Amino acid sequence: MAVYTHLGAEELAQLIGEYAVGELVSAKGIAEGVSNSNWLVETTGSGDAEGFGGTRFILTLYERRIDYADLPYFLGLLDHLASKGCPVPRTMHDRSGASWRMVEGKAAALIEFLPGVSPTRPTPAQARAVGAVLANLHLAAQDFPGARANAMDFPASAAILEACGAEALATIDPALPAMIAAAREAAALDLAGLPQSQTHTDLFPDNVLMLGDRVTGLIDFYFACTGPMVLDLAVTHAAWCFDGANAYRADCGAALVEGYQSVRRLTPQERALFAEVAKGACLRFVASRAEDWLDTPDDALVTRKDPMQFARRWQFYQDHGAGLLAG
Repeated sequence: MAVYTHLGAEELAQLIGEYAVGELVSAKGIAEGVSNSNWLVETTGSGDAEGFGGTRFILTLYERRIDYADLPYFLGLLDHLASKGCPVPRTMHDRSGASWRMVEGKAAALIEFLPGVSPTRPTPAQARAVGAVLANLHLAAQDFPGARANAMDFPASAAILEACGAEALATIDPALPAMIAAAREAAALDLAGLPQSQTHTDLFPDNVLMLGDRVTGLIDFYFACTGPMVLDLAVTHAAWCFDGANAYRADCGAALVEGYQSVRRLTPQERALFAEVAKGACLRFVASRAEDWLDTPDDALVTRKDPMQFARRWQFYQDHGAGLLAG
């Protein structure tokens, strides 16, 4: 269970009492997630000053990998998008108006619970719906007043792979050291002139909640940043449009892009650079997974994520990406 800090019933009740959401009924630790402590909280649901009548929430205690200075950006972005009708969870503000509080020396936030399940093998209809919702998010976020640099940009990926070193990377897979040169090439790509907004940048299927073909929630915005919208689309494309054997699913790929462009048309420059941007997106996950693989002890009770999964997807974009958005 991904609960690293224990909070007793009395502590949880006291914390929930700081919000106008009714009294605590139950709190259950959530197993998903590896960086933070999370609880599914149910209350009597008295509603807040804005008329929110929900009774279920996600309580998160931020344990690591979160700079508290970024919390106003992350939580403020959720509130901004929710106010514009995007399917994202609202942040519940406490009675003093704060979006997060300190508990046991750690930051805590109470977030609206959204219904839905994450697809394990997305259908084209689901991919199309996600594309449209992502484009809506980009448009809705363009007037958000905050900004955050992308800590996992292409130069960062190159730096991670360089630090890992070819010899160590080869212990994971003999083909992996070749990604160092690929990452150097991606780091030289200039994306500054592409249309910008606030972006999710980690929209894997497990960060999307759906009921059938309808998107009910986009969650886990802790890699969100200011950057090129086409990079966000490329990350989503790489995450949604391949099967378990890393074979490209052309039906999902076409549907995702069609859904996106039904709301926001890509510019000619975005279309021309899409394959290169997608390659860079893949290298981000190659780098982070390789780093985690090498840093994880052999006897750790953790299932490593294979960086070669995204190295193979990088190869697809290298070989076939130029024709993906033709026409």
